[in-house]
Amino acid sequence: MSTHASNTADTTTATPILVRTREAEIVQDGPTSLITLLADTPGMTANLATFQKGSPGAPAHFHTRASEMFHVTEGTMRILLGEEIVTLETGDFLLVPPHMPHAFAPAPDTEAKMLVVFTPGMDRFDYYRLLERVHRGEADFAELRETSERFDNHYVDSPVWRQALAGA
Repeated sequence: MSTHASNTADTTTATPILVRTREAEIVQDGPTSLITLLADTPGMTANLATFQKGSPGAPAHFHTRASEMFHVTEGTMRILLGEEIVTLETGDFLLVPPHMPHAFAPAPDTEAKMLVVFTPGMDRFDYYRLLERVHRGEADFAELRETSERFDNHYVDSPVWRQALAGA
């Protein structure tokens, strides 16, 4: 079987995508979270998100063109779905359709890992790299807002999510 070392292959070809852990790019989007970039193709984008205790996770946002799938591989995650917060345990799976506001963070006092997959994909790795530049102080949040259409990531205010994080 042939493998493809690149994690940006075109899935319309018959070439599989194989990403070895030691070869995967890892970006730090905050002091308590990492994103391991797995695959970024027209068909899907995949990453492994790792959260330390106290991580704020991802703020409330929605996508207009992509569904986002979450599979918790370790720990417990809290997920905002519209105006409701659900808890996902190790092994749980969730699909969030386009236009639904959502956010995620590890449950209080826990660490967690989660496989995140978008379909369709859209060269989203540059968005994660921009998050890392914001974290490092090399870019500001305004740049993220300016890329909302390009990366299909639209931030929204969620009083429910703000309250949940404040009560953590």
